[in-house]
Amino acid sequence: MVHELPFERRTVHGHFSRDLPPVLSIDPGDSVVFSSPDAGWGIGPPSDDAGTRERFGPRDPELDGGHPLLGPVEVRGAVEGATLAVHVDELRVGAWGLTDSAGWPSPLNERLGVADGNSHTLVWQLDGDAGTGVDQFGRKVSLRPFLGVMGMPPPEPGVYSTHPPRRWGGNIDCSELGEGATLYLPVPVDGALFSAGDGHARQGDGEVGQLAIEAPMERARLTLSLADVELQNPVARIDGAWLAFGFDVDLDEAAAQAVDGMLELMRRERGIERRDALALASVVVDLRITQLVNGVKGVHAVLRDDALV
Repeated sequence: MVHELPFERRTVHGHFSRDLPPVLSIDPGDSVVFSSPDAGWGIGPPSDDAGTRERFGPRDPELDGGHPLLGPVEVRGAVEGATLAVHVDELRVGAWGLTDSAGWPSPLNERLGVADGNSHTLVWQLDGDAGTGVDQFGRKVSLRPFLGVMGMPPPEPGVYSTHPPRRWGGNIDCSELGEGATLYLPVPVDGALFSAGDGHARQGDGEVGQLAIEAPMERARLTLSLADVELQNPVARIDGAWLAFGFDVDLDEAAAQAVDGMLELMRRERGIERRDALALASVVVDLRITQLVNGVKGVHAVLRDDALV
């Protein structure tokens, strides 16, 4: 069954919490269709080169300080410790997007000498049919739409920021999670309470300037089901490859988590025991920096199907 989740105040929230009541309850295998504003709650096209635009409101400064997310969606039968499978059926970006850089304070920008408070904004005109974006200087890029945030709240009560990724998902910001991808997440609370948003038209690995092409999502369709597998951290299946994710404030620890998840994937999917898998991973697994800019750093390990012939 396909459920339409309307874009309105009751269905949009700017934080994670297990205390948020679900706005929709579905059965495993059902799909959810929704639209979302850009990461800055923008709902109207930019009126100038600074990215000035109409924003969604009203907003609570304490509860809506993060990404605008649609949900939470309750998945019947999902229990703490289970695994939620999120299949990305369809993504269509809106007609515009923004990339703001240089003025955002971060350790990386400080190292680069650009955290001076003077941001530089690229305003993009997006063509979803052609799959291209053009900025105000005429530079064209191909689009690779994905949702930056797909996830569930921590199991403890309270209000949690949408900005850092966690083992239950959230602001993963992985450009590989576009149409056709399936993201597998450990379920932290009964019912799952899944939310999504933060449309991106394109992003490079690392998201080095703090923002991707942040864009409203005109239409997103996700299918939520339960998978018979036990996970410590997220993994994903994309066309021709498996991904395993790690998140931590320390990049080395994030990498270790990603490798650990990949070793378990190699055991489960290929029947390769851990000692052999680690040696083989040095030959056939690639580590990529998912993002560096959300406080908690992300690494994803990639094993392509054709790496082992």
